[in-house]
Amino acid sequence: MRSALITGGSSGIGLAIARMLREEGFELTLASRTKEKIEAAAAQLGAHAIAADVGKEEDCIRVVAEHKDRFGGMDMLVNSAGIGIAGTVESLQTKHIDLQLGVNLRGLLIVTREAIPLLKESKGWVINLASIAGTTPTPGLTVYGATKAAVIALTRSMNAELDSDGVRAIALCPGFVDTPMAQWSGLPGDEMIQPEDCAEVVRMCLRLSPRARIPQVVIERVGSADGAG
Repeated sequence: MRSALITGGSSGIGLAIARMLREEGFELTLASRTKEKIEAAAAQLGAHAIAADVGKEEDCIRVVAEHKDRFGGMDMLVNSAGIGIAGTVESLQTKHIDLQLGVNLRGLLIVTREAIPLLKESKGWVINLASIAGTTPTPGLTVYGATKAAVIALTRSMNAELDSDGVRAIALCPGFVDTPMAQWSGLPGDEMIQPEDCAEVVRMCLRLSPRARIPQVVIERVGSADGAG
C-alpha cells in the first residue's frame, strides 16, 4: 500500500492534495500545528493525524518517524506547511523573518532530509509547495517570496542529487489560491486558483513513467494581467 506524509495537511492546498491521494489509494499521515484542526481533517480521510510545528527540528524528525513506524515506508512527501507575513524589507520585524525562514525553508529541509531514505526505497516523489511569488518580484511579501525562490532552487538541486536514486521532486508555484492565507488579497474566492487545481498537478505526476519528471509548474491565475497573483 502506498503512503504519503503531508505537512500543512489540515486545510487549503495540503488538504486538497491529501483528498486526491486518498482517492488514488494512498494511506496518509497529515501534520499541522493545531491539534483540533489536524485531527478533524484526518478524520474525514481516515488518515493518521500528528500535531506538529515544522518550525521545530524535533517535530520535523518526529513526523517522519511516526509515519515510518505506522506505514513502514513512504511513497510521497508533500511539503505544504507555510506562512506568509506581509511587510517591506525596511519594515520587517526580525521575528517575522525568522518565522517564515523557519517554516517555509528550514522546516521543509529538515522534514525532507529525514524522509529521503524512505523515498529512496520507494523511488518516491517530493512535492514542494513554492509560489509564483518565488518567480517574480513580490513587494510587500519580500521574505515569503525569497523563501519560495529558495524552495524552487532546492527542488532543482534535489533532483540533481537524487537522480540516480529514482527520487523525483517538483516545485508547485501557484498564484493566489483560495485559501485562508490569500484572503488578504481581497479577491473573491471564485476568482482565485482552487486548491484542487494544485492537487490535479500532483495527480498528473502520479501518471508519469518512472523516467519522467517535471521540476517546476507555475499555475497562473486567469484574470491577472501579468500572470502574477
